[in-house]
Amino acid sequence: MRQNSDKRTTLKISEVAKEIGINEIAAYELAKQPGFPAFFIGKRIIVPREAFMNWLNNSAFEKKNYSGKFTKRQS
Repeated sequence: MRQNSDKRTTLKISEVAKEIGINEIAAYELAKQPGFPAFFIGKRIIVPREAFMNWLNNSAFEKKNYSGKFTKRQS
């Protein structure tokens, strides 16, 4: 029996992207950054929901910049 998405303990990268308002390519790059709570099973990236929420809150509080391969906005 499949659980409802709000009860799952893990997120897919597409769900992470939707949650923080970025595209999936950027979410895949983010998942490769040190400190991001993800692990790989083969080519699949798994993100524990609780760890992701903690990372999101801490990143906002610490104002971390995860630039990776992201392009910076020009002012």
